[in-house]
Amino acid sequence: MTVSAEAVLQALSTIHEPERGKDIVRLDMVKSLKVDGNAVRFTVVLKNPGSPFAGEVAELAKRAVRERLGPAVNVQVDVDSEMIGLGDDIQVVGGGEKAPKRPAGVRNYIAVASGKGGVGKSTVAVNLALALAQQGYDVGLVDTDIYGPSVPVMFGINEKPRVNTQRKIVPLERYGVKLLSMGFLVDESQAVIWRGPMVSNAVRQFLGDADWGELDFLILDLPPGTGDIQLTIVQTIPLTGAVIVSTPQEVALSDARKGVAMFKNVNVPVLGIVENMAYFTPPDLPDRKYYLFGRGGARRLAETLGVPFLGEIPIEQAVREGGDEGKPVIAAEPESLSAQAFRSAAEHAVRQIRLRNAELPPTQQVEILYR
Repeated sequence: MTVSAEAVLQALSTIHEPERGKDIVRLDMVKSLKVDGNAVRFTVVLKNPGSPFAGEVAELAKRAVRERLGPAVNVQVDVDSEMIGLGDDIQVVGGGEKAPKRPAGVRNYIAVASGKGGVGKSTVAVNLALALAQQGYDVGLVDTDIYGPSVPVMFGINEKPRVNTQRKIVPLERYGVKLLSMGFLVDESQAVIWRGPMVSNAVRQFLGDADWGELDFLILDLPPGTGDIQLTIVQTIPLTGAVIVSTPQEVALSDARKGVAMFKNVNVPVLGIVENMAYFTPPDLPDRKYYLFGRGGARRLAETLGVPFLGEIPIEQAVREGGDEGKPVIAAEPESLSAQAFRSAAEHAVRQIRLRNAELPPTQQVEILYR
């Protein structure tokens, strides 16, 4: 059997950390994974180095890999412990501002972005969040589009979040996803007329002054483009990676290239590209596909840029209806083509996140100095 990083992670996902009751891959405990032919080496990072589990995890890991990949695999396991206070320091960013502390319980921050508007980025972000929640993960979703928030309508929410005794905003919850949006805080008939610094402060509050609890994934639905909010986010938190959304047509792909370039410029891994509105299948002709906006453009772009392709989402009336009625298609029509495509894209994204966390060092917050 060929040894691959993904196969190693699948083997290690059978090992559960007893104190937290989740597998060591889900808990991002596997680091510095290297596969060279038949040789495998990685580090298991422990939260409690004095526990009984710490003394046996190396042997458990070796056994799991060899049982899955064969006894001839050369497995070397290093054991380390988490740094006290890792990620808790306040960082000085551009203009002398201080970014808030990152939420201690959030393991992965995933930005969902697009180079231009109108490609269904929020629809993708919402349904990816629901797909992850349905797969058993703890998920939050932040609507960072302060001027044009979509989450309240797409989840059918018209209430305001409360503030707890620690003066933290308590996210609302629907379909197992914790939610925050500027649309929860202002009347839907009112426009948010703010300059850039006020918008940036609002985003920082959503990230640092909210009680998110323990989350496997915090999805950030970004506004289109490459402006203030995107820069604020990379200054405030260490993004795990980004998902780029595009339609197949060239005008959208041109802007998607810029989105990929922006994240690479700030050393944020691009987890992959999702092609939305890929094709239309008439309900009465299930074997037909009509490529209204072109065919396979995002897939070709992913190949050209050397980033993963996470999947194509068809055009379906149920997607539009679910978004307008506050019941996303994954919840409203779970057997639809679109719901199946969103679940597949979420599974591909999780694989890329696991590989990224095991093979690459954590993303660092970006310091931008204004002169």
